[in-house]
Amino acid sequence: MASEVVIEPIDEDQLAGDNGQIYLFQWLASLEKSLKEVVVDQLKAMQPSVEETLLKVICGSDSYPSPGRGLRNLAARCFVLQYSRGDSRTLFDTLRTLLKTVGDTKIDKDSLRIAAFWTIGELMATFGFQFMSFLAEIATISVKTFRSSNSPQMRYHALTMLRKAVNSAKKALTESLAKDVLKNMKNGLADKALPVQRAAAGVIIAMFSPEESVTLVDVESVIAICVKALDGSDQLTRQSLAQLVGHMLAATQITRVVPVPEPPQKGRKEQEDNDATNPSYAVSENMKPLLAPGEMLSQLSMHFSKPQLSRKARAGIFDFYVALLTKLGAVFAESNYALIVGHLMSEVVSNPKNSATRYDKLFIQKLVGALLRDLIAARMLSEQGQITAIQELSSSYVKRWPALMPGQVAPNPTVLTIVLKEIAELLQQLGNAPPPVQDAISEPLLNLLTHPSHGVRVNASWTLRCFCFSTPLRLAKTILAISGALHRDIESLQSPAAPSDIDRRALGHAYGLAALVAIIPDRLLYVSFDVATNVLDTATNLLKRASEHDVQIAGVEVEVAWILIASLMLLGPNFVRSHLPQLLVLWRNALPKPTSKDSVPGRGAAEWQFLLHVRESALGAIRCFLLHNAPLVTLDVARRISSMLSNALAFTTSFTSYPLEEPSVPSPDAHGPSLRTRESSLRCRVYQCFTALGTSSLTDSAQSTLLQSTMFVFAGPEGDGVSAVQAAIASSSGTFTTVWQTADGFGYGVTTVDIVDDEAEVLSEGARTGKSVHEQIEDLTNLLLRKPALGSCEHDTLSLCLSTPTGDTRAALNCPPSTSAVVDASIELFARLLPVQDLTVVTRTITQLVESVKSPKLDKNAGRKAAVLVNSVVAIARALQCAMASHYRQAKETLGHLQVTAPLASLLKDALVDGDPLLRRASSEAIGRLANVSGTSFLTSQAKVLVDHIVNNRDPQGRAGCALAFGALYSHVGGLAAAPILKTTVNILMSLSNDPHPLVHYWSLTALARVINAASLAFSSFVPSTLGMLLKIYMSDAHETEGGTLNNANTSGDQQAFPVVCHIIDAIITILGPDVQESSRTRTLVLDLVQEFSIEEDETILIEAIKCTQHLLMFAPEHVNIPDTVGHFRTHLSSSRRQLKLAAIDALYQLVQKDALVVSRIGGDRLVEDLFAMLDGDPGIEGVRNVITSWLSQTAIHNPSAWIDLCQRIMLRTNATQKVVDTAGNLDDEGQSLNAAMPVDNANQDRLSTVTVSRWRTQLFALHCLHEICTTVAQSGRREHLDVLFARSCGLPVQGLLVSRIPDLIKMAFTASAAYVTEIRLEGLVVLRDIIQYFSRAPDPDYPEALLLEQHQAPITAALTPAFSSDSTPEILSSAIDACAVFVGCGVVKDVSRLGRILKQLTGALKEVDESNNLKMGTLCELSPNASSMLRVSILAAWARLEIASAEQAYLIDVIKPYREILASQWIACLRDYATIRADSEFVHDSSIVSVDPSYASLGKVVLLPYYSDSWATILQAVANAMEHTGQHVSAAILGQTSTGALTSNGLGSPHTEPAPLFFVIFGLIYEALAVSSPQPSATHNLRAATVAASLRALKCLIDPRYSGKALLEPTVFKEFISLCYRMVMVENASALVHVMGVITVFAKHFGHLGTESVVAPNEALSPNSVRAHCLKICAYILRHARHSQGAPVISGTAHELARMVSGALTAFQLIVSTTEGNIREDVRGVGCMLYAELLKDETLDIDLITPTLPSFKSLLAVEAHPQVRDRYDSLIHGVLSSCLLNVDEMRGREGLISSKKVKTNILAAVLVLTSLPSRVKVARGVVEHLFFVISQKLEENNDMAIVAVHCAKTITVAASGNDLLRNCVRLLLPAMVQFIARISPRLDDGSLSEQHSASIEEVWKTFSALLALATEEQRTRVLSIILPTITLLLRPSQTPPCSTHSSAVAQLLTFAASSPVSFKEATAQLDHNVRDVLELSIRRAVEGTLTISQTAVRPQISLRSF
Repeated sequence: MASEVVIEPIDEDQLAGDNGQIYLFQWLASLEKSLKEVVVDQLKAMQPSVEETLLKVICGSDSYPSPGRGLRNLAARCFVLQYSRGDSRTLFDTLRTLLKTVGDTKIDKDSLRIAAFWTIGELMATFGFQFMSFLAEIATISVKTFRSSNSPQMRYHALTMLRKAVNSAKKALTESLAKDVLKNMKNGLADKALPVQRAAAGVIIAMFSPEESVTLVDVESVIAICVKALDGSDQLTRQSLAQLVGHMLAATQITRVVPVPEPPQKGRKEQEDNDATNPSYAVSENMKPLLAPGEMLSQLSMHFSKPQLSRKARAGIFDFYVALLTKLGAVFAESNYALIVGHLMSEVVSNPKNSATRYDKLFIQKLVGALLRDLIAARMLSEQGQITAIQELSSSYVKRWPALMPGQVAPNPTVLTIVLKEIAELLQQLGNAPPPVQDAISEPLLNLLTHPSHGVRVNASWTLRCFCFSTPLRLAKTILAISGALHRDIESLQSPAAPSDIDRRALGHAYGLAALVAIIPDRLLYVSFDVATNVLDTATNLLKRASEHDVQIAGVEVEVAWILIASLMLLGPNFVRSHLPQLLVLWRNALPKPTSKDSVPGRGAAEWQFLLHVRESALGAIRCFLLHNAPLVTLDVARRISSMLSNALAFTTSFTSYPLEEPSVPSPDAHGPSLRTRESSLRCRVYQCFTALGTSSLTDSAQSTLLQSTMFVFAGPEGDGVSAVQAAIASSSGTFTTVWQTADGFGYGVTTVDIVDDEAEVLSEGARTGKSVHEQIEDLTNLLLRKPALGSCEHDTLSLCLSTPTGDTRAALNCPPSTSAVVDASIELFARLLPVQDLTVVTRTITQLVESVKSPKLDKNAGRKAAVLVNSVVAIARALQCAMASHYRQAKETLGHLQVTAPLASLLKDALVDGDPLLRRASSEAIGRLANVSGTSFLTSQAKVLVDHIVNNRDPQGRAGCALAFGALYSHVGGLAAAPILKTTVNILMSLSNDPHPLVHYWSLTALARVINAASLAFSSFVPSTLGMLLKIYMSDAHETEGGTLNNANTSGDQQAFPVVCHIIDAIITILGPDVQESSRTRTLVLDLVQEFSIEEDETILIEAIKCTQHLLMFAPEHVNIPDTVGHFRTHLSSSRRQLKLAAIDALYQLVQKDALVVSRIGGDRLVEDLFAMLDGDPGIEGVRNVITSWLSQTAIHNPSAWIDLCQRIMLRTNATQKVVDTAGNLDDEGQSLNAAMPVDNANQDRLSTVTVSRWRTQLFALHCLHEICTTVAQSGRREHLDVLFARSCGLPVQGLLVSRIPDLIKMAFTASAAYVTEIRLEGLVVLRDIIQYFSRAPDPDYPEALLLEQHQAPITAALTPAFSSDSTPEILSSAIDACAVFVGCGVVKDVSRLGRILKQLTGALKEVDESNNLKMGTLCELSPNASSMLRVSILAAWARLEIASAEQAYLIDVIKPYREILASQWIACLRDYATIRADSEFVHDSSIVSVDPSYASLGKVVLLPYYSDSWATILQAVANAMEHTGQHVSAAILGQTSTGALTSNGLGSPHTEPAPLFFVIFGLIYEALAVSSPQPSATHNLRAATVAASLRALKCLIDPRYSGKALLEPTVFKEFISLCYRMVMVENASALVHVMGVITVFAKHFGHLGTESVVAPNEALSPNSVRAHCLKICAYILRHARHSQGAPVISGTAHELARMVSGALTAFQLIVSTTEGNIREDVRGVGCMLYAELLKDETLDIDLITPTLPSFKSLLAVEAHPQVRDRYDSLIHGVLSSCLLNVDEMRGREGLISSKKVKTNILAAVLVLTSLPSRVKVARGVVEHLFFVISQKLEENNDMAIVAVHCAKTITVAASGNDLLRNCVRLLLPAMVQFIARISPRLDDGSLSEQHSASIEEVWKTFSALLALATEEQRTRVLSIILPTITLLLRPSQTPPCSTHSSAVAQLLTFAASSPVSFKEATAQLDHNVRDVLELSIRRAVEGTLTISQTAVRPQISLRSF
């Protein structure tokens, strides 16, 4: 193919036109493709002309367009390609030409010089080492341009060229030139242009590579300059500076030879200190780093702690820390963890400068926390490192408080807070805390609950919560310990001798206890519910006695009580329901109506403090109640709560109006929060509770009060907390810049709520969609710089209860301080209330809001004015969001009304053109949503306003806002409604997109992308012009990040145009869809642009390019080069940027889903390993799991072994948390052989320990993959994977098969079973169970009579053993018991004595169940009642599985036999408990039934219901089995009798009139299971089928009157039961209906003689409502619908199931026929025969339902007819026979499967009827003769039909002996039989005789024998004279050895000769002599043969006797 590639010359005429740029771009793109593929010789031939053209592009020529970014990138790549593949001799000249262009300052076009700079840079990067001589000139020109040029872009590119050149040719740099470059670059770091700073940083990095060249002076000077530069930097620049500082400091760690002479002047002290550790004689060749790690870090902290450093610079220094640690890598971070933490704590956190204000402390906490948690803990530490880190933090910090020894200093509170948060994060990473960690932190955390600092107490509680969540076995003990301590604290509260800190100790313990109680719902199996009861008792007692104590003590008691109650609310409605009345009383007491007494002056601050505090605490509990108990919030409860909330609100209002003398700035040592803070907290709680309660239960007056109240908070003239004096001072001094720059933790009361529309966010943020701080530590500093108030969990202790450990904990723990939280809460409530008001209220409210924003009171306070504007716009935007989401219709009438939109529009317009980014976002969103609710006129007027503003104002801020508003307008109104403004919008946005100002073009492009997505197909006419504009923008200098004026270049770093351009291309591809292939011009341009963007360096562009590629793969896959694309994606997987990885993963997922095999071919194992490695590095990337799972599900069946290898590599990297438990203590002879089964030599062990370890989540996923592999292969039906012998017989190699990997699978399951992490142990047991389940039948390849798993019994036992150790959890025990049962029941080991420990575990568990205490199951202490009940169910279900399996595995009967009595009673008890739990809670108060405290039975119900639901069907199946086989114990259990002795004496056989005590319980469960409609998914379908079968089998036994008495005949029950049967018959498939038939038959058998209400029904009559009548209706329905009939669907099922079902129906008919008499009997029989005759006539079914059901039909006919109605019986028989013969006749002349099936079945049926008749029945001779004629006819056919006819002939002939008519007619069959044999004779000679023919011949011989037996003596000779020649036809005496047909013919002849010798002789005499010769020869040979055989047998022999 390569030879056909042609390089097209350029057509210069096309360059001059309008599309010259597009033409040149596409020509260069195709040139690049050609250069890659063209043959080298052809390339060399074309090289000069190509080179000339490329130089024209770069250096400019008359007709050529200016070389913008796209052109210069392409041209440079083409240069590199042609010099790499072709001739590089001319490269020297090319470089000369380009340098000339670069150095020529007279060139007026900057773009030409820039293009030349770029090209030289690219060429030097590739070939620099060959052209070092150019370096000096390049450096000189770069420096000169850097100094002299005014264009930031030119200077940037000059330095970029220098960087690339230095990287490849640094050796050529002279020392003086190097110094000059460095000096200039250091100046460049302080340059005004940010792009130049970035480029200079890059050059310095290049200059100091390799790192050994760095000196201490360089390091210090560069850091100092970089720190100074931080203040003016944007994010991009900050990253570049950070990379530089990271590089420089990391270089100080490179070991180098320390010179002998004196160390440099700077740092001499450090050097001396370092050298002091080494003896002097070793100094000369000593290798050591330039700085010790601690000194290196001090270089940063020294700057960080400088007094005058700005917040921005300090955040920037943290970026330096991040870059430095990233550069040094994970190994450095792990080995120096203690040092890094120590440095941060002592030099940064503990520095007084860094904790002057509360804001500073939080700022440091956030930065250090992000560094330790997001960077080091999550991304760098291995699991062993994480464990060591926790131990280090514990010993160095947590245990150091309190300081006990003299001289010890306890860590300060901020340090402890950071350390506690870090430990909590590490615990969440670890999954389960291993024992060393548990020992390290459990005690110290409990101590820290009593710390004097509130923040430390709250964080200690959170950490304790994370600890107990991850290690639930500790939960119960810890709760007991804390509640004990709390009780002691409460007791000593009033005691005068109590220590002074007793109040905070009590509070700390209460926080800890509340945090732990909150996780009980997630860890229900580990805690007993009496814990909750005790906590509630404690709390209520405290509240009752608080009134007796003084304010100080009462305050503590009240807070303790309410936080405990708040945490209990998380237990949900089942717990709270019974206590709700009591709680409502407590809340009413805490929140009374304000009285006149409240406004009486004279209250002290302490009293106010207490009153506010009580209310706030009580409201916290109400909030938790409302959030977690929605079902309990009835209308009445809601009203009562809303009145209490109103009381609280009234109290806050009365408090604010009361003047208080309190210091305006609270002193730092003041105890507890200030009154103002308390008041904010209370108000905040009120608003939060109202929001949680919802608006529906509030009165109108309450709603309008709330609206006023909320508006006063977020838009009132005075922001709480800042006095007017301070504000005035700030305004007058002109210090106010923007509200976001304040760092006082309040920011004039501005909200922390952000408005982000989902769609807008995706677009505007482009790639930075990482919303959580966790994902984007790099963006953290940016976020912090815009937050005046920082959040922390101690601001709201309720966060301990509300956040879920599984959800996004960061957000929940990031509560803003109460002064900001109250603003957020007020906005949220306002937003919920406004949409549900009527028009007058909305108008009034909006008018007020607009007035308050413009209020003159705010003029003196610029900060508050800005804050009010932000708050108001955010509130409106949120209100419109809520309105559109849930109150749309009402909002159109109120918020969309002109009276409202007019004032709102002007307010939003002012906000829109304000420069604030949040205001711009929020107001544009609000305008868009407002247009949606208000209609077309508003839309058009708004569009006009925006256009006017854009035309009349050149202010970039305003233009950007208007552009964004256009995007929001169009996308919210929607494509159809906004069609009138589409053209205007597109034109405006396109022209604004060309604006050189970054702010304008960035937001215009963003808005355009939104418009395209919303307009969809309506936009297609604009596509060509848009693509043209995008290419123009891509070529435009002004749109480049470095382009434009100095000001523009500095602002565009944060607003880059190209990612959005790429996003627009993606939107265009999406709206074009498959049409993208139609226009080749559009397609090539799109493909070329996407290709260009795919190889950019900026990751935000790359992410968008990946999305474009994804859509192209969908719509134009043949135009995408898939191998290249996969290669690109793979490189992105190893990127350090998480967002880029995520995008690549998404794209790979799409590819794998489309065709995994292609990706396998391209990527192979390496790609999967890369994916696993990614998952290991960042377990949060869910996409990786999806890719691997999808890939595995498609390819595992083809090569399971390769996947197992992969998983094995992941699994067997043993890990810190996975160190195998020492099982030596509990090994016996079975376990000993584990080592034999899994050899691991020591060398191998050592090697493993050095391998990189996989984290536990990765191992868990690898185990999950193993489970998937086993399941996929087992379900695929490919037997060779499960059976070696079968594989060998198919000639398949055994190595790659799944069965060959059993040892590896067991080994991995064992590794997992001995891990510490519960999830891994559980998944390991799942894999083990898979192995046992799928391979239990696999034969051993070496000993085929044995089973393969027999040899693996020991390792399987060993893998199950750890599950029963003392550190096991209930879930693991349950899973292990299940696995044991599967092993015992699968039949691998059938000798019960060899089942060993596995069986012992099961029997031991069963005995524990029988003792009915809480189970222990080998654990150290009793399990909780919940766990115990759950395990009881699991154990009984496991034994139930054995009972079910015993039907197939007989040896299990011996296993179960000794325990039958226990099992029967426990199974029935289990079903009874399940029924009780299912019943409504009013039945649950009977405490004898459930072992839980009655008032919490409903709680237990919630916990246990899932376990019962999963197991009850299995248990029921076992009960059904037991009842069918040996039912005495089960019977006794159902009848409520205890011992079997009582059974026999009672006479179990006698039926009862009353049902058994437990009959209705079990009947109810069965009824409910059968009445539920069947679900669709296949997995649940199988489960349901098993449940239905079990239920019906049990029901069959349960109907027995011994159990049911007469209960089923009670009219209502009878009606329901029969209705259920009808329903099932109509909807279930055949497999279920087989069982339904069984039930119906048994029901008819026991109760057929009774009508309803137990009246005996006469056997001669059949009343329509009797049992029999219903039974017949059901059976008739089944027989009718077994075939296709009109109006109802055919019953589905396999042929076997359908046949069994039809047989069942016939059996029921037969039963009823046999139990009725007279005419009724014949009526019923007639109906049955008629329905069966319909089946005989049927031609719709492909399957044969007749043949298998004939025996049942025969039994129906065989019931004796009553003498009086015999004539009816006879005519019925005639009818049946006639219909059969008619059916056969109808088929005459037809062929095919259906017709042959119908003929066959009808003949068989007719023969059956004829041969089974009583002899007295007379049948017309004509019928019989016709049947014989048909059979004779069929004997002549050459197919299977003849074989059937032979069988029929034989059957009739044999039966003829008892029937005169048949005897007379049977001779009619003889001619056809003779002809049949004559036709088969030739087949003997040509070898075409089949086995079926041989069988038919045997049948003919039997027919002949029967015929002979029927003949009289005188007839026999005549008969034989016909038979003998016929037999002779098949004799072949000449054949040796004789064939089987010959032998059987001779044997038949000998039989005839022996039975009738005379007739035989006479007949032979009459034979033709040829025939006789053959006959005699055959007989003689046969006789001689037997003689010789007998002679040989008689010879004497020596016999050996066997002993």
